[in-house]
Amino acid sequence: MGLFEDLSRFLESRLEEYLRNNPHLELQALEEQLREQEEDTKRLIAELKLQEKKVEEQILSTAQEVQRWHIRIDKAKAANRIDLVKPAQEHEAALLRQGNQLWGHMKGVKERITKTQELYQQIQVRRQEVRAKAAQAEAARASAKAGTQNVGWNQGSTFKSTGGMDSLEAEFSRWEAQEELDQMKRNLGR
Repeated sequence: MGLFEDLSRFLESRLEEYLRNNPHLELQALEEQLREQEEDTKRLIAELKLQEKKVEEQILSTAQEVQRWHIRIDKAKAANRIDLVKPAQEHEAALLRQGNQLWGHMKGVKERITKTQELYQQIQVRRQEVRAKAAQAEAARASAKAGTQNVGWNQGSTFKSTGGMDSLEAEFSRWEAQEELDQMKRNLGR
C-alpha cells in the first residue's frame, strides 16, 4: 500500500510540475472544470424548477381541498349537523397546516434557484476570465516561440539583446499569468 501511495504522490507531483511549466494546459484544465461545473449547475437549476412546479401544483391542489372542505363545513352548519362540523374543521385545519408546509418548502426551493442562478453566473464569468488568461498565455507562448525562432547565427548583437528582452517579457507574462491562475484557483476554492 505504501508503494502505491508513494507512486501516486510522485505522479501527482510530476503532473503539477508539468502543468506549472505549461500554464496554458493548466488553464485548459481549469476551463474544462468550470465548463463541467457550469453544466452541473444548469442541470441543478432545471431540476429545482421542476421541483418548484410540482410544489406549486401541490399547493394549488391543497388550496382547492381547503376550499371544498370549507364549503362542506358551511353546509354542515346550515343543516345543523354538529356531528360533522367539528371533524370537518379539524380536517380543514390539517389541510391548512399542510398548505403552510408546502408554502415554506416552495420558498426554500425558490431561494435555492436564485442562489444557483447566481452561482451559474459567477461560474460563467470565471470561465470567461480563464479563457482570456488562456488566450494571453497562448499569445505569450507564441510570442516567445517566435522570438526564439527569429534569433539566428547571422544576426547582430543588437537584435540578440532585443530578443533577450522579448524572452524576459515572455517569462514575466508567464509568471504573471501563473499568479493570476493561482489567485483564481484560490477564489474558486472558497
